Amino acid sequence: MIITDEKRLADIQLEFQEKFPALKLEFYSAPHQVGTGSTNQELLPATAEIGTVRRIHKSGDLSINGHLKVKTLEQLFFEQYGLNVQVFRKSGDIWLQTTSTDEWTLTEQNNRGARATTDAS
Repeated sequence: MIITDEKRLADIQLEFQEKFPALKLEFYSAPHQVGTGSTNQELLPATAEIGTVRRIHKSGDLSINGHLKVKTLEQLFFEQYGLNVQVFRKSGDIWLQTTSTDEWTLTEQNNRGARATTDAS
């Protein structure tokens, strides 16, 4: 996933959800503490350009695979690109912040979300 100042947050969200359809990324103006969620007041609009919402203006290719733990992905976004991100998992008709399961891999999260959505149907 290529990160540049000119991309919009929605571009990153779409790329991520193409790989992990039962997960989504949301971006926030402030980081969250381990084990806690982010608030809606800090939610950034998906239409925002990346360059306007971060302090580290470095372009690069962020390699994302299913073996990454959620907490590792969130750390990479913050440390390498200055972006505060939270992973959400689909559960039926709602999206849950993965705060209590940040130790799970993206594949584990995605599989759980896919099962929860199928079971709710």
